[in-house]
Amino acid sequence: MKLISDSVAFKFKTNFRILGGNKKLKYMIGVDVGGTFVDIALLNVEKEEFVTLKVFSRAGDPSKAILEGIKEILKANRVDHNQVTYLAHGTTIATNALLERKGAKTALITTKGFKDILEIGDQTRPSLYNYFKQKPKMLMPSGWGCEVNERLYYNGDISIPLDEKEVARIVEMLKDKGAEAIAVCTLFSFINPVHEEKIEKIIHEIFPEAYVTVSHKLLSEFREYPRMSTTVLNAYLGPVMWKYINNFNKSIRAMGIKVEPFVTQSNGSIISISETINSPIRTALSGPSAGVVAANYIADLCNVKNIITFDMGGTSTDVSLIEVGEHILSTNRYINGFPVKIPMIDIKTVGAGGGSIAWLDDGGALKVGPRSAGAQPGPACYGNGGEEPTVTDANVVLARINPNYILGGRMEIRADIAEKAIEDKISSFSKMSLIEAAAGIIAVVNSNMVRAIRAISVESGLDPREFAVLSFGGAGSLHACAVAQELGIKKIIIPFSAGIFCSVGLLVADIKYDYVKSKIMLAEEDNIGEINLIFDDMIDEGQKMLDKEGIPEGDREYLLKIDARYKRQNHELQIALPENKLNEKVLRSIINQFHQEHLKNYGYYDEEQPIELISYRVNAIGRTPKPKIPKYEINKLSPSPAPESNRQVYFNATKGFIDCPVYLRDDLFAGHKIIGPAIVEQMDTTIFIDFDWKAEIDEYLNIELTYGGTER
Repeated sequence: MKLISDSVAFKFKTNFRILGGNKKLKYMIGVDVGGTFVDIALLNVEKEEFVTLKVFSRAGDPSKAILEGIKEILKANRVDHNQVTYLAHGTTIATNALLERKGAKTALITTKGFKDILEIGDQTRPSLYNYFKQKPKMLMPSGWGCEVNERLYYNGDISIPLDEKEVARIVEMLKDKGAEAIAVCTLFSFINPVHEEKIEKIIHEIFPEAYVTVSHKLLSEFREYPRMSTTVLNAYLGPVMWKYINNFNKSIRAMGIKVEPFVTQSNGSIISISETINSPIRTALSGPSAGVVAANYIADLCNVKNIITFDMGGTSTDVSLIEVGEHILSTNRYINGFPVKIPMIDIKTVGAGGGSIAWLDDGGALKVGPRSAGAQPGPACYGNGGEEPTVTDANVVLARINPNYILGGRMEIRADIAEKAIEDKISSFSKMSLIEAAAGIIAVVNSNMVRAIRAISVESGLDPREFAVLSFGGAGSLHACAVAQELGIKKIIIPFSAGIFCSVGLLVADIKYDYVKSKIMLAEEDNIGEINLIFDDMIDEGQKMLDKEGIPEGDREYLLKIDARYKRQNHELQIALPENKLNEKVLRSIINQFHQEHLKNYGYYDEEQPIELISYRVNAIGRTPKPKIPKYEINKLSPSPAPESNRQVYFNATKGFIDCPVYLRDDLFAGHKIIGPAIVEQMDTTIFIDFDWKAEIDEYLNIELTYGGTER
């Protein structure tokens, strides 16, 4: 494995403090696994020092890069493995297994007459105007969808008793066929799970080695298609995650690290890695969610409530939206074409990263991505054998990235190979010169990312001009000015650790368990008692899980929410309860809030319409100790530092190459100002400040960019 950082890991001048002064913590490690790099952050709690390391990802087994990177950063900083008291990482295991269709051999047992739900779906076409686009192929082998005689009424009463002998025959048959996982999803089990419980018991008796997911334990929510899809996906991932967790835990313990690792969930929280065995689907967007959590943390420090997160890495760009200080959770996401009805941070991902490959289509039009050069061979300029032109190569040719080295001099850059890749693959097949082709690559990838941000803002009825961009990822700060300017956004925040920002998110994430129960009732006082019983049961479950995680009572919080709709509507709006108990006053508050949310989302509300309460949700949250970034005094009299150097940098077709000052981030302190055009280099990223943008270093050493600033 080629290490990107040498034995002296990069050390930030901005030290961390631990909120509450938790003396039990010695060293905290956060690991973010990307398609190109694995970023590792090590926090020395006692000395308040923060160091990072970058290593290349391993396409076949990402855990190897994680383990070798952890060994390297601990060795470089003379840290004994048994001094590590906290370890959290984002994982791509579930995501990759779904995208590459490398999960377990999975079967389904469901109610007679409903085995084809997964293929029928909700009859929505994958593309509204493309009649030829196919639905995703089933993850289960043909004929592995099995039906049993049983049926419940809508209220949970038994219509047809379960034929247990038939279930036993089916399980024997699946065992003979070599099934590895079985998903169980029967009709109305979210109201009464009696038949699913019996089926699960029979499977364990006859086929104990099979991985089993029953829908009422995973997702006790109505709508059979997304519930069945989520259940099957979870079963499909179960054996893969079980194998990974076992191997990872053994390797961690063999290293001498005694703590159980945490894993990031798709909702932005962390849970013990062993708890993901039962619900691996909750880690499907594990990696990107950590960046959103870190962005929310920094935005809160900066007193900025509306943020668009812009995470551009080596393989892809992830964008998300934080409105009024809250990241947006969705329970209606699709992964590889299949609906997944669990809470996930609403993240839009596009194949636009530093390693995204530029190419010409059959008509000669320039395209960028989604194919990526990845970690091996990587962009051509890395000199590892890559021959395809990438976004990073274009930035090198335009001298926006240092054409000699990156990572503070730890890695050589070959500008000559980058030029050859663009000339051979793009310029020689078009009328574009080398510089025009490189600038075109940047313009195309910027357009791809602008469309992604419009999808989460404009298409949701939100004006991006009312938001600031929080830019991070190894490549984000090179493109942030152009992307923001195209959207009319006038403020950008670039955190001190932009290139390894997701790994920082793993150090500030809380533990959270999500629970849901569906039962349709009218928003009337007569139903308050029954609703409180539903909430109490879920809170009890949350308490048990937080007990297992060792969260003190004073660090626990329970958030209650209700999905509501007007009677006979087909879509719900989620309303948060102001208290942890429903009473007449709270019910009136929910009703009023629902009317306002309906007005906001649909342009009208009707106080005469009865309101149905559909699903009841509890978020059981365990607050964890968090690093606190020190606040520095702004010295308004301190002059900005002199540039470390100057170089010719290409800006646009009108200005061409101009002599551009290059600053080092290590030299920038609170109160310093820089007027664009300028370049700021740091170990983990490069910041490109365009014309008409002014940079100012805030009290937390973030770079705040403002459009239209010309005052020096």
